[in-house]
Amino acid sequence: MDETKKLIQAVGSTLRELRKEQRLSLEELAAKTGVSKLTLGNIERGETNPTLGMLWKISNGLSVPLMSLLKPENEVNIWRAGEGPQITDEHGWSIEPLYSSSKDMIGMYRAYLMPHCTYEPEAHHSGTTEIATVMAGEVHLTIGEATYALKAFDSIQFTATDKHVYANHSGTQAIMHLTITYK
Repeated sequence: MDETKKLIQAVGSTLRELRKEQRLSLEELAAKTGVSKLTLGNIERGETNPTLGMLWKISNGLSVPLMSLLKPENEVNIWRAGEGPQITDEHGWSIEPLYSSSKDMIGMYRAYLMPHCTYEPEAHHSGTTEIATVMAGEVHLTIGEATYALKAFDSIQFTATDKHVYANHSGTQAIMHLTITYK
């Protein structure tokens, strides 16, 4: 079985487990997430590859870090750049989940933004804080009406429930480290 299929099945299994822990039916979870009952069922059975947007909606609806849906199987995990699971979208954005703790309500990610691309994440649930550190390249981050230019090793912290957009206006890929805390 290839890595993508394993990841899809692991996400489905974890989603079912989290939904049952919260004593939610598929219909109730659909109402909380905005993702259809049919799609949620397909994800749980490992029959569909959910988009990044869907995974954000589901994690927000369950009030868990996104990484909780991609639970590592071991107590010690090494996430080598470009070798772990990647979640991509059609707009030139991809993330590699690094760490998550449901107890601490935190998720850490390595994010990539292709040249001349923008990415606007799904709205995060109330009380979410995001810390972005640019590791390579340059990123313009718009939060509400203000735009901040961030260069390599610059960091910014903000309330992630505010509308925010990452933009890479350069001709080279931007790489970031994101830490998201949930309340």
